[in-house]
Amino acid sequence: MCGMPQQPPVRSTSTPPPRRDASMSLLTNIMEHSLDDGYAEAAARRGETGRSRLPSTTRARAVFAGGLVVVALVITLGAAQAQYSAPTLARERQELIDRISAETRSTDRLQKDVNTLRGQVESQQRHALPRHGRDDADLMSLLSGATAVSGPGVQLVVDDAKEASGGTGSGPRETSGFSDTGRVRDRDLQRVVNGLWQSGAEAVSINGQRLTALSAIRAAGEAILVDNKPLVPPYTVLAIGDGPRLSTSFQGSADGQYLRVLQQNYGIRTSISVKDEVRLPAAPSVAVRIATPVAGSGGSGTAQTGKVKK
Repeated sequence: MCGMPQQPPVRSTSTPPPRRDASMSLLTNIMEHSLDDGYAEAAARRGETGRSRLPSTTRARAVFAGGLVVVALVITLGAAQAQYSAPTLARERQELIDRISAETRSTDRLQKDVNTLRGQVESQQRHALPRHGRDDADLMSLLSGATAVSGPGVQLVVDDAKEASGGTGSGPRETSGFSDTGRVRDRDLQRVVNGLWQSGAEAVSINGQRLTALSAIRAAGEAILVDNKPLVPPYTVLAIGDGPRLSTSFQGSADGQYLRVLQQNYGIRTSISVKDEVRLPAAPSVAVRIATPVAGSGGSGTAQTGKVKK
């Protein structure tokens, strides 16, 4: 038996032939099992319990219903509160507007009364003063700012730089903390006003505020105050005098050159123009500091007729 040759094993002829798409097994698996097994199990459980997620027990349903009632109650109360508060806020706002309007009208009436009384006082002064002293009284009223004036002059507008940034190069404000921005400072307006006085101005105002010998230009934070009244830029300075000569004299003075340096180094915007007529209001209040009786008026007390020094 050892010498006999062994026959090869016979293969079964029932084995199926290989599939033509055997090389595409991945695509075939995806097509035949389009849903992942985990998702399939979750879908099966959902089918068993149903799609509704509402509580199934009576107690859970009661708790759920109570929560809905609380939410609805909170929303209702909030809407009611808003509806109730809206008329109240609107009424308070309207009352505040009415109060502001009433106070504004009252202030306007009081200002008219002040102007009327001021005119009466001026008229009485003219009648009370002797003939030879009337011109002096008019001049004193003009110089003290007690009366409104009009006449030819100049208009000088000074405004902050467009971006109010720091200046370049050396300038007149390199000390005392004036080198930080391109904003107009109280010291700048002081020099402008003093320069106009020295150039021959007879009366000066800034943004409608009449300046006198007792006026003060100060700073409070970032604001500029003229007689304790805040001003906002641009600052319009009106000066009465000989317009062409006043403009030329101011621009050629040291203060005019100071303003020009501010414009070049800090971008501060300035413009000056000659006007045929400018109007300046009277100063808000002129306090009498010293009153001296006229010699020979009789009596050592208050003089019946006298000259007033302001």
